[in-house]
Amino acid sequence: MSALIETAPGYRAGRTLPLRVEALRQLKRRRTLAMGLVLGLLPFVLIVAFAIGGTPDGGRDGRVTLMDTATASGANFAATCLFVSAGFLLVVPVALFHGDTVASEASWSSLRYLLAAPVPRSRLLWSKLTVALGMSAAAMVLLPLVALAAGTAAYGWGPLQLPTGGSLSVADTLPRLAVIIAFIFISQLVTAGLAFWLSTKTDAPLGAVGGAVGLTIVGNVLDAVTALGSWREFLPAHWQFAWADAIQPQLEWGGMAKGAAVSFTYAVVLFALAFRTFSRKDIVS
Repeated sequence: MSALIETAPGYRAGRTLPLRVEALRQLKRRRTLAMGLVLGLLPFVLIVAFAIGGTPDGGRDGRVTLMDTATASGANFAATCLFVSAGFLLVVPVALFHGDTVASEASWSSLRYLLAAPVPRSRLLWSKLTVALGMSAAAMVLLPLVALAAGTAAYGWGPLQLPTGGSLSVADTLPRLAVIIAFIFISQLVTAGLAFWLSTKTDAPLGAVGGAVGLTIVGNVLDAVTALGSWREFLPAHWQFAWADAIQPQLEWGGMAKGAAVSFTYAVVLFALAFRTFSRKDIVS
């Protein structure tokens, strides 16, 4: 039957499950709205925390951290929000958007009907992966964008004060923040690959999302084991804060280039596994 439909006049596999349709379906889901609300509220929570607890004191023992410069300007506040959220909070939407996308269709018993449309399996996965990546990128942009606006309103606009001393000009600030956001997105591709792969193996969305988050945490724990020595450089978690090189007087690309290469390699393998698994999976739900 599928072969007959695929050869029917007017049938085009590339026109099935358009990206705009899939994007609208995902945007309307409550979990998407809830995640957007959480990310949008975080900067205001930090502003209230600084208002209650007082502004940072400029560091201890003469050492200044990014957190100590949080209230210096809106740009510093945006960078601080990225710092406090990159390790875990931004992992959650990436795992959610990728781990929930295929497994949720299976849990609703709608996956087999999509394939019977017929939507080719590769087309279905590409559509869902593209939308999930786009929504993850939007989440990465939403947080610093809201933080920049809220921080500017609360602390004023000005140059980015560097923890190492000195500052970046206003003209250099936004490009540096863009570099940071881009690197964080690339570093989260490993979590995206894990979640997407697990989503093709299970009918339980929470299992795929939780498994990806759990494995990401395991990677962070392993990176803390100094006994592993140079082996830690093969862990994506080892490079997750390499973007700190972007808030130096001279932009350093070495650490970010290595981290991006490691993350991209893992992601390509995991996405390939997802397509391989789904192409051979017996869809019964």
